[in-house]
Amino acid sequence: MSSDLTPRNTNAAPVPANDDNRYKAVQAKLDRLGKALDDAGVELDGLHRSMQGNAKRTDGVATDVENADLDPKFVDLTTNVATALVGAARSVKTLSGTAQETANLTHTTRRAHSKLYGKLDDIRSNRREKTPRAGFFDR
Repeated sequence: MSSDLTPRNTNAAPVPANDDNRYKAVQAKLDRLGKALDDAGVELDGLHRSMQGNAKRTDGVATDVENADLDPKFVDLTTNVATALVGAARSVKTLSGTAQETANLTHTTRRAHSKLYGKLDDIRSNRREKTPRAGFFDR
C-alpha cells in the first residue's frame, strides 16, 4: 500500500515573486505558473488514483482480517483506514479540480494580458526613442 509518486520539484515557488512588471516578464510568469498548475493537476490525478487503489486494497484486507477470525478491533481499525483513504482521495480530487480551474484561469489571463498589452509592447520595444514609464502621464 505504498505509492510510487515522488515530488517532481523541490522548489517552493514555480514563479518567483518580484516587482518586474514589464510585459514580457508578466507573460513569462503567467506561462510558468500555468505550466506548474497543469503539472500539479496531472500529479494530483495520479495521487487520486493511487489513493483509490490503496483504499480498495485496504478494504480487501479488512475483509481478509474478518474472514481470518481475528479480533474485531483489527477489522474496525482496517476499515477505518480504508474509509479515511476514500475521504482523502475525494479531497485530492477536489484539489486537483481546483488546480486545473486555476490553471485554466491563468492561461485565460495570459491571453487577455497579451491581447491588451502585446501590441503596445511591440511598439515600445521597437522604438529607438525612450518612452515614458507606465503611469508617467497620471501625475
